[in-house]
Amino acid sequence: MKKQAFKEDFFRVIFFLSAAMAIVAILLICIFIFMNGLPFIAKHGIFNFLLGKDWSPSNTPASFGILPMILGSVSITIGAILIGVPTGIFTSVFMVYYCPKALYAFLKSAVNLMAAIPSIVYGFFGLQLLVPWIRSFSGNGMSVLTASILLGIMILPTIISLTESAIRTVPASYYSGSLALGASHERTIFRVILPAASSGIFSAMILGIGRAIGETMAVILVAGNQPIIPSGIFEGTRTMTTNIVLEMAYASGQHREALIATSAVLFVFILMINACFAYMKGKSAHE
Repeated sequence: MKKQAFKEDFFRVIFFLSAAMAIVAILLICIFIFMNGLPFIAKHGIFNFLLGKDWSPSNTPASFGILPMILGSVSITIGAILIGVPTGIFTSVFMVYYCPKALYAFLKSAVNLMAAIPSIVYGFFGLQLLVPWIRSFSGNGMSVLTASILLGIMILPTIISLTESAIRTVPASYYSGSLALGASHERTIFRVILPAASSGIFSAMILGIGRAIGETMAVILVAGNQPIIPSGIFEGTRTMTTNIVLEMAYASGQHREALIATSAVLFVFILMINACFAYMKGKSAHE
C-alpha cells in the first residue's frame, strides 16, 4: 500500500509540474513583453503609437506609428477568415456526411499533410502561383488579397480537423431524430448538427485566427511589406509580425523598444480575440 501511495503521489507531482510549466511559460512571456514594451508606449504616447500613420525609425526625429501595421494585420486576418472558415466547415461536413469511404482516407491524409507543410513552403507557393495570378488582375500581385488567400489556405487544416471532430461528437440521435421529424438531410446538418457542434467550431475558428494573425514568413513573401495603410485589397501592406521580423535583426535603442512594444500590442490583440470568442462560445453553450 505504501508503495502504491508513493507512486500516486510521485505522478501527481509530475503532472502538477507539467501543468505549472505551461503557466510559468505564459507568465514569463507576459512579463518580458510588457516590462519591455509598456515603458516605450508610455513614453512615446499610446495614441501616437497606436494611431500614428508614419513608421520611420531611421529618420531624425524617428517616428513610430503602427496604425498601418494594425490595419494590415486586421485586413489580412479578416480576409483569411472569410476564405478559410466557410471552406473549412463545408469540407468538414463533406468528410463526415458525403465523402465516400474510398476517398475519405486520401482526403484525411491530404489535410494532415497540409498541417505539416512549413509556412515558408506556403510562402513560396504564394510567391510563384498566387502573386502572378493576382498581378494579372491589378497591381504587382503582392497585396492584401494575395496574403488573405494564402492564409485562408494555411488555416484550413486546423479548421477542418477540429470542426470534423466537433461534428462527430454530436450524438447520432440528433441526426436520426431530426430525420424522423421530417427534416431533410441538408436541413438536419445545418439546423441541428452544426449548431450542436458550435462550441467545437468556435474553438477551431479561434485556433485558425491565431494561426492567421501570428503568421510571418509566408506573409513576408506575398504581402508587399509596405508600412502604409492599404487603400484596397490589391494594395500591399505590412503586418505587425512581419514588421518585427524584418527589422529586429538590426534594431537598437528606441527602434528595438518600439518593436517589442509592437509585440505587446499584438499579444493584447490576440488576448482580446480569444476572450471575445470564449465569451461567444460560452454563450452558445448555454443557449
